[in-house]
Amino acid sequence: MGNIKLIRGGSVVSSSGCSRADILIRGEKIAALLSPEEELSKKEFEAEEIIDVSGKLIFPGFIDPHTHFDLHVAGTVTIDDFASGTRAAIAGGTTTIIDFGTQYKGETLKEGLDNWKQKAADGVYCDYGIHMSITDWNENVRQECQDMMDEGVPTFKIYMTYDTQVDDKTILEILKRLKEVGGITGCHCENSGLIEALRDEAVRNGDIAKVSSHYKTRPAAAEAEAISRLLRLSQIADAPVIDVHLTNEEGLKEIRAARARGQKVYAETCPQYLLMDDSLYEQEGFEGAKYVIAPPLRTKRDNEVLWKAIADGEIQTVATDHCSFTYEQKRLGEADFRKIPGGMPGVETRGELMYSEGVAKGRIGVEKLCEVLSENPARLYGLYPQKGVIAPGADADIVILDPKAHKTLSIQSQVSNCDYCPFEGREIEGVIEKVFLRGELAAENGRALEKRRGVFLKRGRSTL
Repeated sequence: MGNIKLIRGGSVVSSSGCSRADILIRGEKIAALLSPEEELSKKEFEAEEIIDVSGKLIFPGFIDPHTHFDLHVAGTVTIDDFASGTRAAIAGGTTTIIDFGTQYKGETLKEGLDNWKQKAADGVYCDYGIHMSITDWNENVRQECQDMMDEGVPTFKIYMTYDTQVDDKTILEILKRLKEVGGITGCHCENSGLIEALRDEAVRNGDIAKVSSHYKTRPAAAEAEAISRLLRLSQIADAPVIDVHLTNEEGLKEIRAARARGQKVYAETCPQYLLMDDSLYEQEGFEGAKYVIAPPLRTKRDNEVLWKAIADGEIQTVATDHCSFTYEQKRLGEADFRKIPGGMPGVETRGELMYSEGVAKGRIGVEKLCEVLSENPARLYGLYPQKGVIAPGADADIVILDPKAHKTLSIQSQVSNCDYCPFEGREIEGVIEKVFLRGELAAENGRALEKRRGVFLKRGRSTL
């Protein structure tokens, strides 16, 4: 029967409510939810371990469906590989990540998938899945889409910018093919031509060494136009799509318009687009490079618009786009803003930031937090009900959060290999105390236990 645990005294959170219940765990699975009124007879079970979490909130393990570990890009490699990245994830309550595997030019999808599985071969601290990024579309790859579905990889990604981008004709063909096999794709939406024109203009104007040129050459309009174009293509294909890392009101309006036409569009945003703004790029010297990401940070108004969109159910998931580089790596672009590696760490702070800035400050309720961090990602990415919910039969992935505890985010306590903390000095209300991965304690008080138990997850079709 395996190890039997009873998590007692806490309030279990779901997308539909929050109620007092005790959780019986047998081995890796949740066996039962027991109300305080129910008698626990020793004839029914003999709990080997009773964990008292009175006064605490109990969430399903958080799912981060947007990470980039061990990614070779911009002439360097992200400082977090699968081991350090998943260690940071589990420390912050994320029990499942889905990383973006890439099919590079000339590769098959299978080669891309095998390459990404190899990156995790030395062991990972949380469970993981892989999306496949399609960059080289041809007849063989068209056929491979079904192979990926059979391999438990039902989600894909396409780019409208970078050297991995695909053109509009290819996007339409990909969307039509994924509709045939039952897959779905997320898209990085930015207008590549517009960005290149503005970059060239900045260089001509002598602004090549200014960090602020980054956000000025990737305006909200560049994102909104690409979102609009993607959604018109998906309208023709009659296929659902996911807009990943939505940053601004203009883009949200395009999504609203598509939904008003009857289209199925899912939206994701990230904590940095809720809690940071573009003034960080205007700092003296090179400090602003720490926050160079794409799409870039937007305005304070965009922050609040996105918070409201989460509360209103217009944004389905909050991921991180964890893509970490050290400050020294960022210096690759010190003389040319175009060469600054784009990305920040975030996988370990997402849960506490969203609770502290969302729930504790009254922007969203605990139910909505559970929805965007656990349940919706599980449904959208083919993991529900194995993941994303505290219910009998589900994996015993559990996060215990103390709503009354406080801490300060700092590089001193950071688990990620990155040498700076983007939210350095921010006070947090609501601290994650314990994290269980498939029934076993995996992290405590912000530190991962040294056991790599994570497994690859074969996922099914979206049910959101």
